[in-house]
Amino acid sequence: QVQVVESGGGVVQPGGSLKLSCTASGRTGTTYAMGWFRQAPGKEREFVAGINWSGDNTYHRDSVKGRFTISREHMKNTVYLQMNSLKPEDTAVYICAASQFGPADTIITGRGFDYWGQGTQVTVSS
Repeated sequence: QVQVVESGGGVVQPGGSLKLSCTASGRTGTTYAMGWFRQAPGKEREFVAGINWSGDNTYHRDSVKGRFTISREHMKNTVYLQMNSLKPEDTAVYICAASQFGPADTIITGRGFDYWGQGTQVTVSS
């Protein structure tokens, strides 16, 4: 059983920063591709960023490019989402996911993630 746990959410003013963390655990010897999604009230879940198992390939959706950065600890199943210059429209539950069986383009398409966290709330408000 693989568990995915996020942390680091909170309330921040517009223009502020937050760093989310996520760890996937349960299967030793396996390094997962991982990603961040978000879901705002009344909206569909959207794929925010992805990173491959080695950390040398990343993807960020256009609306967060230049503001958000996904990274991971080398060869570990811990990833981060550094969020800078936050905007009210970034308010959402941020959900971390891990892919063990997905195709190679999972970190680009957002499809193929196998394990999901419960999410952490990020609120951007003055």
